[in-house]
Amino acid sequence: MRFLLSADEGAIIRGWVVPDDPTAISRVYVTVEGRRVAEVSAIHADPTFIQYGWHATGLCHYEVREDHIPGLAGIERLEIFDVDTNVLVHRRVPKVGLATPKAVLINAHIRPETVIQTALFPHFQQCYFGIGRFPEEILHAIFDTDTLTSCLMVGSIILPRYEGHFVQGNAVTMMLLHDPYVEMASRLTWLRERAGMGADPNQSWRLGHLAEAAAFTADYDFADAKSLKRLFRMLPEPAYHLLYNPLTRQLSTHVPDDRIVPGSSIIAVEVLSRIGIVGHRDYFEAFMATVFDRLEINAPIPLPLPIPNGTLELAERLRGLRFLRDWIEFDMVLSDAVRASVSKSWQD
Repeated sequence: MRFLLSADEGAIIRGWVVPDDPTAISRVYVTVEGRRVAEVSAIHADPTFIQYGWHATGLCHYEVREDHIPGLAGIERLEIFDVDTNVLVHRRVPKVGLATPKAVLINAHIRPETVIQTALFPHFQQCYFGIGRFPEEILHAIFDTDTLTSCLMVGSIILPRYEGHFVQGNAVTMMLLHDPYVEMASRLTWLRERAGMGADPNQSWRLGHLAEAAAFTADYDFADAKSLKRLFRMLPEPAYHLLYNPLTRQLSTHVPDDRIVPGSSIIAVEVLSRIGIVGHRDYFEAFMATVFDRLEINAPIPLPLPIPNGTLELAERLRGLRFLRDWIEFDMVLSDAVRASVSKSWQD
């Protein structure tokens, strides 16, 4: 899927969507205050799409007009989505106070930082969450579309695979790091919460390649050190990839199951150094203050959601298992360096 907004002139909105099915006529639907009010099919063909091999007929240009939605020109807030994928194509909001650049919040934590997303959402015209689950074609469309200027993208993605798109689009990149033991505990807890789903043949598909890993954790006691040792000795390969230096993997590989080698740590440091704003969860306020300042957002600094006590207790238990040091060795270097840098600059 590819898309572009041509113009929003108030009484008429023009754009195009090239669907994944090259024979399909593209369709969009419009929502106002969360309510679906109209569905519009493409009415103009573009021979350029045929020449590029994107579409069989080129019938991809749509127009949303007053006869579709009475009073369209006076509606301050509306959203247009592609019918087939539910991907946001255009969001009309008042222009006052919007952040102007593309911004990419790269989730390094297994659980999205919803507080950050909630704080940033009102200040961008376009917002895309969970981009790590988007198909490759849709990601490229969002990253490379020049008209998406006031655009926030959030998700867990592998940086080396997409870093060139951010540089080319002058995007502001942001990442918040967690203590590696807390991150490992969060990932184990995340898997345990989905153990039942992973073991259910009717639901395991929701977890993809992590279904076996989630079901596997049900047989182990996280409160017992011996049980944890057995768990790490018997881990399925997808769980190993999820738990072994995950930050280094995110910053140095091109696919999730690439092998981590000593040189990966060097690559990770280089990639991390090119991210525009890097913070540490221990200094959440410093990170958010820097983000708001860089994006010229005038709003109260939000407070982070507390990390559950059970996760913190598991993190301390993991910290006492000597063999796990190799599992977070590279990530610990990155985390410690960022924590020390933020601590010094924030105090200064």
